[in-house]
Parts: sequence; structure tokens; C-alpha cells
Amino acid sequence: MFELFFIQKTIKILSNHYIALLCATKIKKVLTLIKSISGIRGTIGGQSGNSLTPIDVVKFTAAYGSMIKQESVACKVIVGRDARISGDMVNRLVCATLNGLGIDVIDLGLSTTPTVEMAVVMEAAQGGIILTASHNPKQWNALKLLNSKGEFISDELGKQMLAIAESGNIEFADVDKLGKITEKKDYIQKHIDEILKLDLVDVEAIKSKKFKIVVDAVNSTGGIAIPMLLKALGVEDIVEIFCTPDGKFPHNPEPLPENLTAISNEVIRQKADLGIVVDPDVDRLALVNEDGTMFGEEYTLVAVADYVLNNVSDENLNKNGFVKNTVSNLSSTRALRDITEKHSGNYNASAVGEVNVVTMMKETKAVIGGEGNGGIIFPELHYGRDAMVGIALFLTHLAKSDKLCSILRSSYPDYTIAKKKIDLDSNINIDELLSGIQEKYKKQPINTVDGVKIEFDNEWVHLRKSNTEAIIRIYAESKSEATANHLAEKIIMDMKQIINGQ
Repeated sequence: MFELFFIQKTIKILSNHYIALLCATKIKKVLTLIKSISGIRGTIGGQSGNSLTPIDVVKFTAAYGSMIKQESVACKVIVGRDARISGDMVNRLVCATLNGLGIDVIDLGLSTTPTVEMAVVMEAAQGGIILTASHNPKQWNALKLLNSKGEFISDELGKQMLAIAESGNIEFADVDKLGKITEKKDYIQKHIDEILKLDLVDVEAIKSKKFKIVVDAVNSTGGIAIPMLLKALGVEDIVEIFCTPDGKFPHNPEPLPENLTAISNEVIRQKADLGIVVDPDVDRLALVNEDGTMFGEEYTLVAVADYVLNNVSDENLNKNGFVKNTVSNLSSTRALRDITEKHSGNYNASAVGEVNVVTMMKETKAVIGGEGNGGIIFPELHYGRDAMVGIALFLTHLAKSDKLCSILRSSYPDYTIAKKKIDLDSNINIDELLSGIQEKYKKQPINTVDGVKIEFDNEWVHLRKSNTEAIIRIYAESKSEATANHLAEKIIMDMKQIINGQ
């Protein structure tokens, strides 16, 4: 009996060691450092050059600081962060490095991405760094880099920054010329004050509805900002879940339906009017209907755009130099185009990426735009995705519509987007494969600004190649989930036939 017990115990210990080894191996493999033109993103820990270590934080912060110093003798940079666990450590490294370059820092502390963007302009700073990995899990962090307009740096500046980082040619300041740190912890309130000044935000209309709202801020800085905003908008009945800004994300922080079961249940249990969900840095907004169903991230922008296009005055348009145009990226729902055309405006699609959306919005003088991931850009406030202004505009719309949230959602054209990918052998020429798809569907309207997008009446499919893997991502939209999936699978079959030479 004792021998049997000993054998079972030994097997259990060995099994646990084996599982731990597998987990450690898996964790080691996912340590990643991604260098892009708009910022540096990576997992915390590991070896420098392979993940976001303190050495890498200093290296890329120094490169960014060196770049902006070339444009201005006296430099000031805004720094703010979300609440993730590594944020305080990364913040101290970034601020000290900028000071070492002779750059003054205004440290906002716990903040949001759109708040930092606005602070850059309000403080007349030369740039800004937001410490957030957005919707990525807790082991990730990132340096998001801004220009003097509070917008993400351009492709040209991004490449320049990366070149400086790789060259290592960085000169730090003498001891008498070191920068200093000034803390300003009131910028979320300043952000809210600017939102309240907007013509299209009606506090009295919102207040009169006595909304009951559940908030899920995934234990990041939205837990500070969103309740503050709602109270300023006249909402008194607020139910907070996951609003402690300690960075301990209670679920996957990306605001997708499969991650929002807790708030869905809480909205029903509380008999609330709606639920509000933001990602860790508060630039994406998702909504939950009063019956616990999802409003749909794609439709956050659609609803807000509908309200703006229907209510913006000619005086407001003329004053700000806008027209009734909208912009979203090529992978966003067609519903925005339908709504825009209903209001006699013009819709344009940009390449994927916030900087590309902003560029096209400026070119077309769009009054509103954004991305289908719940990112609303309202340029009267600033050119950046901003969940806070999205909430204020949406609540005004909901209050004035005098509808339930689910009824408002059902008033919009109903589309579904399927998202798939095809894994390819490394020896396959992906550009030639995409050209083959273009040739096959050359009679259809095709957009090649970012990959290949093919229009089929009220349906579309968008093919984008990865910059890091031998894969093509396929996005297809149709009136139903079944037909969207069928369209995506049809294109995958076409690509396989092209690969096989058929």
C-alpha cells in the first residue's frame, strides 16, 4: 500500500514538473519585441533585444528623444500610462532617460491615450509617450510615440527613430542641462471639461433620462476616467465592475464579445440601461445593450456618426472647416458608408491604422471617423481615437432618440464580418498570390491601398498580408454570419487553387 502511494506521489511530482516545464517553454516562446514606426511593443522580462526589457525601454526612448531634439532646442514631452503592472517601472525609466537627454517631462501619471494626446497640444509640448500595450494582456507594455500635434508619429519619423536606435549614436546632456519632471495629475478632468464644451454633447438631455450604467474598465485607467465622465454628464446611477486601476486584468482586455460575459450578466442583473466597456488605455469603446446583447464594436462608430451627421450645424462645420464626410479603414463595416450616404455625405476608406485614418480625415475634411474596433475620432476635440468623447456623444444620441439601446442598434444596417487567415509556406510569393486574386476578380471594384479589397454589391472581402508571418488575413462582410464565412472560405479556396496552379 505504501509503495503504491509512493509511486503515485512520484508520478504526480514528475507530472507537475513536466507541466511547469511546458509552461515555461511556452512563456519563453511568446516573449516578443515588436519595433514599428508608431512605437515599441513587447513583453516584460527576458533578454534585451528579444522583449521589452529596461535596456530596450531606455534605448528606444533615447532614440525618440534624440529625434525630437533635432527639431527644437528647448524640448518638453508629455508622459502618461495605463494601469498595467509594469507601468510604474517603465514610466520611471522613460522619464529618467528623457531627463538625461536634457528634455523636460510633464508626467500625467495614470492617464488615458486620448488624454495624453490632448495634453501634448494643451501644454505646447514637442511630443508625447503613452505607456500602454492597449488591448494586449498584462505581460505586455509599449511606448506609443506622439508628435507635437498629439498624433502618432509619421512613417518617416518612425523610420528615423528606429535608425537612431540601431545606430546607437545618441548624445546625452551635461549635468547642468539635465531635464526636470513636473507632475500634473488633473488632465483627465481637463479632458472631460473639453468634452463638455462640445456643441453636440447635451448634458441636460442625458441627465433627464436617469440612465443606469454598468462600467467595465478591465482594472485600468478607465476605472478612473469613465465614472468621472459619467458623473460630469449627469449620470448618477453607476455600477462599477473591474474599475480598480491595479493592472490585474480580470479577463482578456480586448473588448470582444467573448470577453464580456461578466458585464453582460451584470447589465441584466442590475436592470441597467446599458453597459460601457473600454480597453486599458481608453481609446476603444464597446457597448452592451439593456438585454445583455452586444451593441457591436463595429457599430459604436456607426451610431455616433449617425448622430453627428444628423445634428451638426452648418455653422459648426464652417467654423471648424469640416464637411459631412466620414472615414474608416478598409476592414471596417460598410454600415458607416450606408449611414454617411443617407445623410448626403461622402465616405472614404483608408489603409488600416489610426495614422492612416487621420491622414484621410484631414484630406477629406471629415467631421467624424475612426476604426471598426470601437475607435471614434472626433476632430473637433482632437485627432485621436477617444472612448470618452464617444461615450458623451453616444449617450446624447441615446437620450435624444428616446429608444432602448437594443432598438437603436436594430435601426442600423445589419452586417457581419468574418475574420479568417490562411497559413502559407515561406517559399510562396504572397504578392504574386494577391495579384492572382486581383486578376480573377478584375471585373469587380478593387482597392489596393492596403492589400486587396474586393467589392461585391453589399459584400466585400479584404486580404492583408502579415509583415511578420507567412500568412494572409481575410476579412469578409455580408448580411449574415453564414454568408460572410462562405465568402471568406470561397476566397481561401481561390488562393489554394492559384497556389496549386489551377
